[in-house]
Amino acid sequence: MKLMVPSPVESFAKHMSVSQHRSNGRAVGSDGYPDLRWERAFWKAGMRHVAGVDEVGRGAMAGPLVAAAVVFPACEGWRLRKLKSALAGVRDSKLLTPERRVALAATIKETAVAIGVGIVPVDELDAVGLGPANRIAMERAIFGIALEVDALVIDACVLDLGCPQSGLIDGDALSLSVAAASIVAKVTRDRMMAVLAAEDARYGFERHKGYCSDYHKARLAEHGPSAHHRRCFAPVAAWNAAP
Repeated sequence: MKLMVPSPVESFAKHMSVSQHRSNGRAVGSDGYPDLRWERAFWKAGMRHVAGVDEVGRGAMAGPLVAAAVVFPACEGWRLRKLKSALAGVRDSKLLTPERRVALAATIKETAVAIGVGIVPVDELDAVGLGPANRIAMERAIFGIALEVDALVIDACVLDLGCPQSGLIDGDALSLSVAAASIVAKVTRDRMMAVLAAEDARYGFERHKGYCSDYHKARLAEHGPSAHHRRCFAPVAAWNAAP
């Protein structure tokens, strides 16, 4: 993927609060669900390939950090209505059942013009820290897109990539492409955790996906950390420090 930096559209950026800065806009769509207002603002400014970006696994104490980037087709009129209809069930992945996420991930893959996924494994996360790992995963997802990206809509941050961006607080509740990215990332990571569970059944990774549930903490206390546990996280670090 090659990032393209279009000619500045200063009045547009000022009016829409779209730039390489964070937006505090929290209002969801008129129907209470994420919509395409941020993507359409970029589209109308001539930036046709707009990627929504989100990550999952930040709060887990085991397993990788996974990010996804999703580009939907720029459109208006009946094509826009068709796109919205196809994505009507898309929400922040945390609000959906596992079964619903899997079904929507298939819809997203059929509808998007491009999808990228970025992964930071546990050993790299421990080496660089959670904050940098979060940005690395997002950048890998963006560079995994097989087309030229013009602009980004990102959940709660912006990246040092030299292209127009909007960093939305609660972006997965505001932007359809960010919500879609959260679903793709979540389904991808859940499947990875199921594979880890099959490799090592002691921790029940398929149940909690590496997050700090009581069950997971009990298994950690019983067996100690595995190669899949993050040493930089307090519960794991505390176990390592125990006499």
